Amino acid sequence: MFNLMKTAILMAAITALFMLLGRMLGGQTGMMLALLVALGMNFFSYWFSDQMVLKMYNAREVDDSTAPQFVAMVRELAQKAQIPMPRVYVIDDNAPNAFATGRNPEHAAVAATTGILRSLSAREMRGVMAHELAHVKHRDILISTISATMAGAIGMLANFGMMFGGRDSEGRPANPLAGLLVAILAPMAAALIQMAISRAREFEADRGGAEISGDPQALASALQKIERIARGEPLEAAERHPETAQMMIVNPLSGGGLRGLFSTHPSTEERVARLLAMR
Repeated sequence: MFNLMKTAILMAAITALFMLLGRMLGGQTGMMLALLVALGMNFFSYWFSDQMVLKMYNAREVDDSTAPQFVAMVRELAQKAQIPMPRVYVIDDNAPNAFATGRNPEHAAVAATTGILRSLSAREMRGVMAHELAHVKHRDILISTISATMAGAIGMLANFGMMFGGRDSEGRPANPLAGLLVAILAPMAAALIQMAISRAREFEADRGGAEISGDPQALASALQKIERIARGEPLEAAERHPETAQMMIVNPLSGGGLRGLFSTHPSTEERVARLLAMR
């Protein structure tokens, strides 16, 4: 219940940030338009965000005939988690990663890259997919996709403001320096809110995934291996759409600089330590 309340507060904060940016760019009218856009985007995200994210990653759906072992693994874990069987997708990318998406457990999908399927043992892969199904069971997937959509919109709106300037509360042209600061700070604030939403949920999904698979050591080993390989093999689609990085099991972006500072994932070391303590 606490996590649900915390997430609701954070989602309200990211919507308020969107409205504040609208006010800075277009005064009172801009704020109301931003509110309407935010409501529209949340409605759109609820129904179509999973399709949008899967398309961003050029994910292809697989079944028992095209990926029998992978699909059978997901089916077995879904039964253990007592949730409906999700749709299963594969992404043709050498970077090792995986994510879940969808609006609820009845309309969920899990996706894994070809890189992770090659890099991990069957036991480790089972731990990863149990983690993703824990996200589905906890209904994290809708929050992740909506926050990603909103954060991306804030970034685009901030760039628009930087190019064309904004308006104050009375409709007069805003201070250019203030507009520049807002254009820089708003995406950073959105990233911080995303980080707060994502980090607690990653720990919960690690714990839930370990319970579903019954093998916390497998997930711990997988996380270590994914991070080691991913440092030199960033996920190309995530580089193009950084707002989706928080959906992945491990941060898919090359580290360093502000990306490292505003990472949406807890440190792998801490995640592994918590998993090993479950033994």
